[in-house]
Parts: sequence; C-alpha cells; structure tokens
Amino acid sequence: MKRIFLKSCFACLLLLQLTSCTEPSDKPKASYQQVDEIADAANISADASISVISNIKSGIQVWDLQSNTQKFAWNNQEDAINTVTNIHIAADNSYVVTSSRETFTLWNLLEGEPEGYWRIDEASIRDVAVSSLGRGILVGRSNGKVMFFEPNTTRRLEFLGHQEKVNSVDISPNGFYALTGSNDYVAYLWDTRSGQVIHKFEHSSRVTKVSLDDQGRYAFTADSKRDAKIWDLTTGQEVSNLQYLARQRIFTTASFSPDGKYLLTGSPAKRMNLWDVTTGKELKEWYVSPRENSQPPTAVVYSVAFINNQQILSASSSGLVEKWDVK
Repeated sequence: MKRIFLKSCFACLLLLQLTSCTEPSDKPKASYQQVDEIADAANISADASISVISNIKSGIQVWDLQSNTQKFAWNNQEDAINTVTNIHIAADNSYVVTSSRETFTLWNLLEGEPEGYWRIDEASIRDVAVSSLGRGILVGRSNGKVMFFEPNTTRRLEFLGHQEKVNSVDISPNGFYALTGSNDYVAYLWDTRSGQVIHKFEHSSRVTKVSLDDQGRYAFTADSKRDAKIWDLTTGQEVSNLQYLARQRIFTTASFSPDGKYLLTGSPAKRMNLWDVTTGKELKEWYVSPRENSQPPTAVVYSVAFINNQQILSASSSGLVEKWDVK
C-alpha cells in the first residue's frame, strides 16, 4: 500500500510540474487584426479607446477600439519608408508622438494631422513620450541625454543625469515630471521645468523599462535581471518588487490600473501578467496570439491597457489588438 501511495504522489507531482510549464488556457474574448504584416510598434491609449500601430508597409494607423474602425492612416512625407519604432499616446488622447531612430513627429489625434517633424543627428532615438495637450515631448537618446521639448514655445531642456544610453522614458500627463531609465543602472524622476532630480531609483543592472502612474502615485522601473520595482512617488520608497521565479524577466510595457491596485505588464515572449501593486504578487498570466504560421510562434507585447478591472487589452507585434477577461 505504501508503494502504491508513493507512486500516486509522484504521479501527482509530475502532473503539477507539467501543468505549470504549459501556457495558460485563457483565450482572448475578442481579437482585432489591425495590420496584416508584423507590427513594428503599437500603443493603446490609457482609457483603452484608441490604438496606434506602425508597420513598414502600411505606415501608421489609428484605430477606434470601441467601433473597431480605422480613423487615420499616416505616413511621414520626409521618409521614403515607414521606420517608426516608438509610439506614445498622450494621457488625454489629444496627441501622439512617433519616432524612428533619427526623427520624431507630433500628430494631432483629434484632427489627424502632423503638427511638427524634427530630426536629431547627434545620437539615435531610443524612446519618446508626450504629455497631455501636446505640451511637452520627451526624447531619450543613445548618448545618455534626454531632451524635453515644448513644441509651442520651442523651449528645450537637456537632462544630463545619465551616464549611458537611455532605454525607456515616460512623462506625467501635465508634462512637469519625467521618468527615465538607462544602462547606467539608474532610473531618475526629474522635473522638466528645472531639470532637477526628485528621486533616484537604483538597480543592480541596466534599467530596461520605466512607467509612470498617470494619477501620480507610483513609478515602475525594471532592470535586465531580477528586479522589477514599484515605487511610491511621494516618498521615493520601494512599495514592492515583483515576485517571479525566473532569473531574468524583460518587460516591454507596463500600465497601472486607474484605482492603483494593479500593474499590468507585457514581455517580448507573448507573456502578459497582472500584479498586485502592494505585494508584488502575480495574480494572473496570459499569452497573446502569435501571427498565423509564424516561426517561431511568438510575439512581442507592445502595449497593455485596462478597460476596467474585469477586462484588459493587449497590442502585439502580431498586428493584433486582443481583449481579455480578468477572472
């Protein structure tokens, strides 16, 4: 009897291990094909009502996610082909900033027209962000410099706090605060009016992703190894460190829920995760859909957003925007 019992226990443990290694069985509630080819960049608005997606052949497309209809189709007149690799929608859905390695463009999301086009020759552009009303644009570059630029006043401020290339940037809706992360193992929260550092968030390896809570409560900074931290913006103190077993986890996008209870992240390997802000505990995991017949069958999650606490959206390199239930 003991042998039979031990064999049964071993079989159960083996089944549990195999089950834990398989992908979650959840399927998207809805799926919208926005480009037929591989998408090079995509962003979903904070209120989950608009998506902007870029493809080398199709250019830049703006979609109304509530009606699943295309609003605008854009192309940079100065560029022979569309090479946009970064997209950010302002928190109030008024403007979009897009960038390639050498140029960035500000688009009016209400009228569907470009309002400015700028070229940077000094160093390649790594990431961009735009504030509400298009008041300010943040440009992170490979030489470690971050430029804050006001299109209406042409005011320009260079943040020189980083020592190596900048990988990720984000900006507060009012345009007064910037969060930037670099290969120098540091993320800074700084004031765009003065260039003064407010908080310094240190890591043990290069900072690959940063994200600000639009309500001004939290910041998220993640490095290339073990640390993915949520910080209190008032005190600068650590709130939690995301709990996962892997030695390394790379994040490509992150978004806080409107009520501040949850963080939603995406990765380069189809994975999308929901986390508890206070504890850092993982609450749910999904895998976005790869392109049909793609080899290998994977996708980069470019953007995530909360519809509410029961549903979320993802946009990935497969050219799909997918809707998911949170159970």
